[in-house]
Amino acid sequence: MIWERKTIGELCTISKGDIGISNAVEGEFPLVVTSEERKSHNEYQFDDEAVIIPLVSSTGHGHRSLKRIHYQKGKFAVGSILCAVIPKDKTILNTQYLYRYLCFNKEKELVSRMRGMANVTLPIKEIAKVEIPLPPVDEQLKFVEEYSILEYTNGELNIEITHQLDLVKQLRQAFLREAMQGKLVKQNPKDEPASELLARIKAEKEQLIKDKKIKKGKATGQSVSLIENITIPETWRWCKTDDIFFVTKLAGFEYTKYISLKKEGEVPVVRAQNVRPYKLKMDNLLYIDRETSDLLSRCALVKESLLVTFIGAGIGDVARFEEKRRWHLAPNVAKLEPFEECQDLMNLKFLNYFLMSDFGREEIFKHVKATAQPSLSMGTIRDIDLPFPPLNEQNRIVIKLDELMQYCDQLEGSITKSQAQNEMLLQQVLREALEPEEVEA
Repeated sequence: MIWERKTIGELCTISKGDIGISNAVEGEFPLVVTSEERKSHNEYQFDDEAVIIPLVSSTGHGHRSLKRIHYQKGKFAVGSILCAVIPKDKTILNTQYLYRYLCFNKEKELVSRMRGMANVTLPIKEIAKVEIPLPPVDEQLKFVEEYSILEYTNGELNIEITHQLDLVKQLRQAFLREAMQGKLVKQNPKDEPASELLARIKAEKEQLIKDKKIKKGKATGQSVSLIENITIPETWRWCKTDDIFFVTKLAGFEYTKYISLKKEGEVPVVRAQNVRPYKLKMDNLLYIDRETSDLLSRCALVKESLLVTFIGAGIGDVARFEEKRRWHLAPNVAKLEPFEECQDLMNLKFLNYFLMSDFGREEIFKHVKATAQPSLSMGTIRDIDLPFPPLNEQNRIVIKLDELMQYCDQLEGSITKSQAQNEMLLQQVLREALEPEEVEA
């Protein structure tokens, strides 16, 4: 099989959109923009069938990216940061074939041609250079039909896979709900009562305040709210975060030093994007130098603690810090650190599991301040209510939950692997359809 190749410039007209998206006037005609959903305009620019390609990066300054291209027919308008590619002779090049080909080869044929360091754009002259394999039109139509069937089948499989992943999430939460109501493992009357553990922690905290090693944190005084939603065993007790943790963040003056003096070095910094369930996400870590680290010593992480994102997109996300070397907090992450002699009186993994559960998430978000930018203050974090079982029971629950969460991880991994294999199969079928054994230049 030998297919001719021609450039888009030879086969198509390429016209830049002329509608400033912010200045569009709502009307009867579709307005194609960079997002998937169309806007509308009171005038149309084209009355045809076209492939619409964005001319700017989808992910901001300095990155080459196109999330999507579009197919549109009839009367429509196009935003000024996109262009319409319209075949000159549809008996030679089918528009939907062109659209499918460019969707499949978007990274190779379009993203690779983007230019610029800060403002990354795709020049029209570069689009014109893209070569298209040109089988007969009946073969193009056959490809479009087969692509549509594969796309539909793949979509149905992805819906089922998404459903299965949702079921795994529900299973995780079912295990966590059982655990946080004392139903996952048996209670043992010989365990040291939770009330005595809390009394020992309280005494240690009071001594640290008396010795001026820590300051007494100010809570907001909100009442315990979860007692109405969760029934806990008689051997458990409710406590406030403030009762068992030293809660703090990067102070204002330290933040000034942080942004003015930080230099790249070897000391890791926990940012909101690193705070994820179970454990810290180690991708894209920020590092600072020793000089800056010494200036930020009050917010150093040196022992096992819980971390909470208190402002921004990840607000309410919680992770457990368990590294053995010195780390630091970014300005949007708070730490919940056990008092000096109390780390062995609680299992932080149990408390982390609670804050990961639906019960814990509900409790956290009851304390979020509803402002223009929702946030948690240190005072509201100190008021978060926590169930506190006897220590031995905390340990038994953690052992069982670790086992159950690992089971859920295996299920999720198997489903995700099936999803990846399905996608690879689709890509292979399409590649074979678009890459004949020999192509005539």
